[in-house]
Amino acid sequence: MAAVLIVFIAAGGVLIYATRSHGGQNVTIDLTVTGGTKMNPTDSTAHQDDKVTINVTSDTDGEVHLHGYDIPFEAKAGQTVSHTFTADKTGNFLIEWETTSTELGHLVVT
Repeated sequence: MAAVLIVFIAAGGVLIYATRSHGGQNVTIDLTVTGGTKMNPTDSTAHQDDKVTINVTSDTDGEVHLHGYDIPFEAKAGQTVSHTFTADKTGNFLIEWETTSTELGHLVVT
């Protein structure tokens, strides 16, 4: 009986560990903004403690702003601008075209 209990506990521990999210990974997110009104993809994800690099390419000059982390991306038409940061906060963070407050999408950190 004790052996069965030990096997059960060990298997449960392995399953819990395997399904848990593991932050601390390198994550690269490539975003394309069109006309300051649309972004592809609209939603991106990361885990807490991931090292996140966001690359923004836009066809229009302007600021793409990641709220919550307060990171501005000063977009220049046809160029890519990048920021790397540690995702130390969890939540659903708005990404917007700053000058018009147009919602482009979200970064979800779990």
